Parts: sequence; C-alpha cells; structure tokens
Amino acid sequence: MSTGSGAHSAPAPNSHNDTVTDDATATTPGPTKAPGIAAGPAATPRKGTFSSLRIRNYRLFATGQVVSNTGTWMQRIAQDWLVLSLTGSSGAVGITTALQFLPMLLFGLYGGVLTDRFAKRKLLFFTQSAMGLTGLALAVLTLSGHVQVWHVYLVAFLLGLVTVVDNPARQAFVSEMVGQDELRNAVSLNSANFQSARLIGPAVAGVLITALGSGWAFLFNGLSFIAPITGLLMMRTAELHKVDRVPRSKGQLREGLRYVSGRPELIWPIVLVGFIGTFGFNFPIWVTAFVYKVFHAGAGTYALFNVVMAAGSLIGALLAARRANSRLRMLVGAALLFGLLEIAAALSPSFWIFAALLAPIGLVGLTINVTANSSVQMATDPAMRGRVMSLFMMVFMGGTPLGAPVVGWVTDAYGPRIGFLAGGVVSMAAAVLVGLALARVGGLRLRIDLRRGHRHVAFVPRVGPGETSSEKELAAAA
Repeated sequence: MSTGSGAHSAPAPNSHNDTVTDDATATTPGPTKAPGIAAGPAATPRKGTFSSLRIRNYRLFATGQVVSNTGTWMQRIAQDWLVLSLTGSSGAVGITTALQFLPMLLFGLYGGVLTDRFAKRKLLFFTQSAMGLTGLALAVLTLSGHVQVWHVYLVAFLLGLVTVVDNPARQAFVSEMVGQDELRNAVSLNSANFQSARLIGPAVAGVLITALGSGWAFLFNGLSFIAPITGLLMMRTAELHKVDRVPRSKGQLREGLRYVSGRPELIWPIVLVGFIGTFGFNFPIWVTAFVYKVFHAGAGTYALFNVVMAAGSLIGALLAARRANSRLRMLVGAALLFGLLEIAAALSPSFWIFAALLAPIGLVGLTINVTANSSVQMATDPAMRGRVMSLFMMVFMGGTPLGAPVVGWVTDAYGPRIGFLAGGVVSMAAAVLVGLALARVGGLRLRIDLRRGHRHVAFVPRVGPGETSSEKELAAAA
C-alpha cells in the first residue's frame, strides 16, 4: 500500500535501512498522537499493480499464502457441503459458521494485544501450524467414516480460536515486510491472493467432493500449510521494517478501544464493516440454500457459484491494487451498491441471472473490504496497529456468530430469497446511516448540481470559521 493521500498525517514510514529481529524489544512509552486521516485528496503516482512483490520477504509470504488459501477455500466448500449433507439444514451451516467466528467475537481484542506484544513472525509460525493440524484432524475423521456434525462444530470452533491471533498478526505483519510506502498495494494484493485461491479452491473441491468425498479436501488443506510455514522460515529477518513491540502492561486493551473511539476516521469504517460482515456476508448460508432448495443442484454448482463470485472479487482486488488512495466516500458508495446487488440477486428469476450477479457482488464486496482495511491501517499508529486491526477483524468476522444463526433461521423459515433480501436491505441501511454520520462529523453537506458536465450529487466540505482540524481532515478523506 503506497503512502498515497494523507501521507502527511500518517505515521512516518520506517527507513528501508531499519531492521528488526524476532527478539527485538519494545521501549515505547504509549500511543503517539493520532496519525490522522489515511486517505486525503492528493495521491501519489501509481507504482504498478504488483509493486510490493519486488520485496523478497513479501514474495515468500504471498507464495505460501496462495497455497494455503487454496486449501482453505477447499475446506470451506467441503465443510459447508458436509454439514448440509449430514443435516439438510441451512441453520446447521449457519451454526458451523457462527462457531468458527465466535472466538473472534469473544477474544478478538486480546488477539490484538498479543500481536502488539510479541514478534508477529513467530506468532504466525505457531498459528499456521495449528490451522494445518485442524484440517488434518477433520480429514482423519471424514476419511475414516466416523465424522459427525458435532465433530465439524468442534473443529470449526478450534480453528476460530487460532484465527483470533492469526488474523491481526497477518494484517499487522504486512507493514513489517513491505514498509509504509507499499502497504496499500500489499493489502490489495493480499486480497487478490485470497481471491485467486478462491477461484481454484472451490473448483478443485467440487471435483474432489463429487469423485472422492469431502475428506480429501480437508487433507489437502491440512498439508497446504507447509507452504506458508516454509516461507516464514526462509524470510530474512534483517530485511523486516522495524516496529517497536509494546511492553506488557495493564490497560492495553482499554487503551486500544479509547484510541479508536476518539477517531471518526477509524470508528465509522469499522462500524460499517461490522454491519456488513454480520448481515451481508453470509454467503455460505445463502448460496448453499439457493443451490440445494431453489435450483436443486449439487456440490459442483455450489463450487461454480463460488468461482464466479471469486472472479469478481479478484478483479476488485486488482483494481484496488492500482488505486493510490482509499476514500471514505468509495467505502460508503460500495456498501450501498453491495446491498442493492444482493437484493437484485435475491429476486433474480433464473439460474443464470443469479450466477451473473455473483460476480459484481464479489467485486464490490472486495472493494469494501480492501478500502476499509487500508484506510484503517493507514490512519493507525504502528504501535497500535495490532489492537486496531483486531477490533476491525472482530467486528467484521466476529459479528458472524450473531448474524449467521439469525440469517440461517430466516432462510430456513422464509426461504433463501427472503434471507438474501434481508441481508441486502441491512447493508444498504448501514451504508446510508454511516454515510450521513461521516458527513455530519466531517462537516460535509450534500450538493446537487444539474448542470451538464458537473457531478450531479456530491458531498462537499462546509466552509466555516468554527470548523475543527479533525473535521477538515475527515472532509478531505471523504
């Protein structure tokens, strides 16, 4: 991710000569002054879609992740289909999803504290190993013919526990590999990496499930973690950018919450992705229900739908990698469009219209994720990044245990179309409310201009003597 707009108020980037080892200790006395808005109006020149891949450590990281991400997507498809096959219930799929993300809701902030306190590379070595073992355990149970639904529930919960530390550690480790100048680009390429695997994983999973059964997909996922573990071992720690670790002390969790609550450029994007993550990203429930109950198809069709959505997401990630800034208006606009597309898909009259709409849903959903992620990271002090990103991931993923059972119940009780429609309506409503809140806090007003060649509807800054500096910064970011 390039420094882009708002670089003047972001934390000063580390010099490329700064180095760190895993045993570096922290001496930071506490959080520094807020870095301000991460995405202002001025943008640095584009450096190319794949500019961060010039960095060796990041290349190793990205290569390992694309292999393990492929296995992860294979397991997701196999897990959803296995639960649906064992129970015939969309609600059971929702419970599985909820259990996998429940630890993030309960313990997510503590994962951020650990991320800021310990060496992220060592944390990732532990978490990636543990995630591989969960895949192998599920493979043994399934291939031996002894798997039951409660086994899947338990493995999903254990995987969620590991994710509590793995997610913020991976998010924060990116800046140590690439530095501030390439951070935005690297965040976008991480998403492109994940979506590329999403293209391959479901397709392979569909073939394996149909031909051999779900167990082989679980086995591949467990073995796939050898790749990122190898990449971590091969990294040159002397080339990592120095980020001081936070020493153990009381009140670090509360300190992180206070840090976010006082900054509208952080809190409102987090609120928006929280609503969308809780109610708008329940695709395992909706898509399995559409395949099983609306189109009366099998695992191959479910894999096809995931591939179509992944193709749109991949395009969105590559477009995001080329952008030099992350504007809050883009985040709100993408969330509004996302809800509208979900409503259209819910009401789609045919198989092919539904399938075609999944591609733009994937593209816009990825745009929301990358824009929110990069704007929050760029607006955060490096010493607080683990805690801030753990809060971001907690509301984005941790809301699923609250939303998934509700969405699953609505889908079972009223049908897949009503369930999908409800998610789109909530996403649109959240986008409108957060957009209005950002406009109010940032001192913006709605301008309507019907002249030819002019933007017809836009938010513009209010100009007044009482405008605070934070309002000016937020207005610039919008």
